[in-house]
Parts: sequence; C-alpha cells; structure tokens
Amino acid sequence: MRKLWGTRNLNNLYIALDSLAANRLRSFLTALGIIFGVASVIAMLAIGKGAKEEILNQMKLVGVNNIVIKPKIDNKKTEDEDETSNTQTKGEPQEQASKGKFSKGLSLQDAVSIRKIVPTVSEISPEIIQEQTVIYNGKSKSLKIVGVEPAFFDINNMAIATGKMFNERQLSAGEGVCIIGPGVKRKFFISEDPMGKTIKCGPQWLKIIGVTDEKYISAATKENLGIRDYNMDIYIPIQTALIRYQNPALYLGKQDGRRDDDDGGGNRKKEKIFHQLDQLVIKVDNSEQLSASAAIISRMLKRRHSGVMDFEIAIPEQLLKQQQKTKDVFNIVLSAIAGISLLVGGIGIMNIMLASVLERTREIGIRMALGAQKLDIVMQFLFEAVLISLSGGIIGILLGITGAYLVDKIADIHTLISGISILLSFVLASLVGLVFGISPARKAASKNPIECLRHD
Repeated sequence: MRKLWGTRNLNNLYIALDSLAANRLRSFLTALGIIFGVASVIAMLAIGKGAKEEILNQMKLVGVNNIVIKPKIDNKKTEDEDETSNTQTKGEPQEQASKGKFSKGLSLQDAVSIRKIVPTVSEISPEIIQEQTVIYNGKSKSLKIVGVEPAFFDINNMAIATGKMFNERQLSAGEGVCIIGPGVKRKFFISEDPMGKTIKCGPQWLKIIGVTDEKYISAATKENLGIRDYNMDIYIPIQTALIRYQNPALYLGKQDGRRDDDDGGGNRKKEKIFHQLDQLVIKVDNSEQLSASAAIISRMLKRRHSGVMDFEIAIPEQLLKQQQKTKDVFNIVLSAIAGISLLVGGIGIMNIMLASVLERTREIGIRMALGAQKLDIVMQFLFEAVLISLSGGIIGILLGITGAYLVDKIADIHTLISGISILLSFVLASLVGLVFGISPARKAASKNPIECLRHD
C-alpha cells in the first residue's frame, strides 16, 4: 500500500514538473516574491550578525568592564571662575577671594590611590603617549611611544607573541627597553629577528625584548572608538616614559627655574595644569559595578584635584551596548520588512495557483475521469506550489549571499552569513509554498469531474 501511495505521489510530482515547465515565465514571475523575500531575509540576518560581531570585537578592543579616564584641557576660564576672581564675598579676605583652585592634573599618584582605595578595581593601567621619530638601519617613521604597566596588556587582551614582558627591575628603574607591535616589526625588521636589537625612539635608544600578537582593528572601528592602531605602537615601562621622555621640572611645579605663578618679571600668572598621564584605564570586577565605581572614582579624583573637573570619565562597554541596542532595533525593522516580502510572495503564489486552477478546469476533469483521486489532485497542485517556492528559495539564497557580499565590500558594512540563516530561509520558503498552496489545491480537488469536462 505504501509503495502504491509513493508511486502515485511520484507520478503527481512528474505531472507538476511538466506543468511548471510548460509555463516557465509564469512560474518564474510567481516565484519572484519568494526570491526577493528569501534574499532579504539572508541579507538582513547577515547584516545583523555582522553588526553584533563588530560590537563584540570592539568590546574586546576596549576591554571588558573598563572605565576610561582622560585629561580634559581647557584654558578658558569658566563663568564661575570669572565671578570668583572679580567678586569678593562678604567676610572673605581679598587675597583669599582672588585665589583660584589649582589642580596638578591626572597623575600616576591618582592611579596608585584608586588602586588602594576603590575595592571593586581589579586592574588599572596608566598610559603616557608620545609621538616620536623612530629610526633603525636607515629607516624612519613617526610612531606612538606608549608608557605602560603590564596590566595594559591584560586589560586590552594583548599577548606577547615572542620575547617576554617587562620585569620588576625594568619597571622600577625605568630601563631603556621596549615591546613593539607586529606592524613595527614589519616596518623595520622584514628579514631579521628584532629580539635584542636596539632601536632609536626620539632621543633614546631602546632594546627590544618582545613583540605583541597581531590585533586586527578595522578602519571603521578606529573611527567609532577613537582608538589607535596597537600594532604600530612601541611600548615602554611607564617609569621609562617619565624619566627618559618627560621634563622632570614640570612634575616639581617649576618651569625654567621660576615659580608657576611668576612670569620672570615679578608678575603673577595663572598656573597651568600639567597632566602627567594621557589616559587611565580601570578594570572593575563585573559590569554591574561599572556605574557605581565610576561615580566613586569621579568624586575621589575631584577631591584630589581640589574640586577642578580637569578629567572626563567614559564607560566604553555601556556606550557599545547602547549602540548594539540601536542596531538591534534597526535589524528587527529590516527583518520585519523581509518577512513581509515573504508573506507577499506567498500571497502571490496563492493567487497565481487559484488562477491556474480556473484555467485548468478541463485538465482536472480529464485526470479525475481517468481515475485520479481527490488526493492526487491536491498533491499535484501542492507539489506545484512547493516547487515554485523551493526554486524561488534557492535563487533567493544565492541572491541573498551575493547581496550580503556586495554590501560588505561596497558599502563597507560588515556582514556575516551563517548556515543557520540559509537553513532558516530554505525552511521558510518551503513553508510558504506549503501553506499558501493548500487552498488552491483543495479548491482544485473539490471540483465536480463532470462539470470540469463540460467546461470549455
């Protein structure tokens, strides 16, 4: 019985194929809705998955659970400062009223205090960044020289590919050693091993003790996050940056042997804020503590800086999560539009199949007269609807993959096609043909064979 049922369905499939082959143009036009619907679904899922991966990669670049503190340089007086300098309050001496608040700026001591006082901090990375001309073997290039501590590499998920990390003696004594990025290695050491070589960075000669792993950073990511290319950096101990590259007199509050408030002629001048650090990255234990920790650190630094807000605090992870939410909403809207395209394609299949039933009334009557059962008629038209849907789905998958590739290359929007999205699109195409083909198939099977044969 099963064999007979299988043979009958196979015969119904052949009849459906013959019918579609005889009306190729109409079949193709019917499948257009499915083609564009499936292509849209694949392209939208690829864009959404690509956006998610890009956000995750950006989170890895800025580190997880990080708080970034940067110095804020503003030479302009605020309105409050002007009022303080020009207005004397009641009972306040003139000398006290004229004195403005002064901060020594973001310093290494701030990092030490945060590490000691704030319990939620797991790691902290102070950074000093300088642009220097790097020279080796007749080649020169302007690169970033970054003074760091070992925590910098952990926080930024960077590993040492070859060589070793700074040891305690090198860190405390500020020795002339460095770790270079792979881009620096390619620039200066194409055919030789850089380990142990000495390279001139600005006025100093530094011995290379390590090379970091390659860290891929796209141009869009650099622009969005405002980060530099870590592969082209030269890393030195932070004490080396302080001792060998900075002016020690600035840390003592003196410039050219004069007081900060003396211009050399006995006239007082406004003290300048000198920031010792260019960036301070703090990693907390978990993401739930980010906002609270940032608030505590902000209050602490404000007290240390005499109430002067000469720094700004950012939480990259929260900014990226907000960006991800925005992209998720955008992807949901696009996916909904793609789903509507599939729905319209399914309705198109149903309309064409219903019209086909009316056109082929005599054919249906002849088949029934020759012994075809109602189930045979149902299966024939159901096969036609599913075949149109599946063929449209296959073409749509190819079109969607091509579209996602072109979006990635031409529009510079990262896309990522997954096997699940292709499988989902194929299943959706099959279901659309099955669901929207049932009604025309049942309508065809419900016809009276005698009336069908009388139909002209």
